[in-house]
Amino acid sequence: MSKLILVPTPIGNLEDITLRAIRMLKEVDLILAEDTRKTSILLKHYEIKNKMIPHHQFNEHKTVEGLVERIAGGENIAMVTDAGTPGISDPGFLLVRECIKNGVEVECLPGASAFIPALVNSGLPVDRFVFEGFLPHKKGRMTKIKELANQNYTMVFYESPFRLVKTLNQFIEYFGAERQASVSRELTKIYEETRRGTLTELFEHYDKHPPKGEIVIIVSGKK
Repeated sequence: MSKLILVPTPIGNLEDITLRAIRMLKEVDLILAEDTRKTSILLKHYEIKNKMIPHHQFNEHKTVEGLVERIAGGENIAMVTDAGTPGISDPGFLLVRECIKNGVEVECLPGASAFIPALVNSGLPVDRFVFEGFLPHKKGRMTKIKELANQNYTMVFYESPFRLVKTLNQFIEYFGAERQASVSRELTKIYEETRRGTLTELFEHYDKHPPKGEIVIIVSGKK
């Protein structure tokens, strides 16, 4: 039976991909890629020669109907994003929803996602946590942070290196200066780093040492 297959790809180190994922990328009829240039690097590394077309936030509303029809018509189609698992702060949700709505089978392979190693590495409680992803840039941002201030579970955020210091400062204002947290960046890459401490300590460090790379912030819940 034909299906949509969501294939996680490495978040940095190209070795972080499963044998099953490699096989699927070789066997499917078509690969949907958030950025075909970046995915081409991965395919070339594993000698995967397959048809690939772009599928991203700027065209997915126009292409989703046709893709569902192709899968329903008998094609197996894989979807990848630039890094990590499709649908986690990346394109994927819209196509998955439409496939399910139309009775088309969807399968998601297990694999890389930046927030799991960052969460486990933080040393903060992992028995209960919530993934918040990217906070709103403007409208609703402070309202969201205020809502989270009194939650008692660990919180996971994605952030741009250009907004990290600002975000940590906002967390200090609403969560408190002594709230425990960690910042992980460049996960699985050469300059991978995880720093732990209070929000104040992290703010002071990154205010003096502007970070580079993708950022995951883990913040402890209110005690």
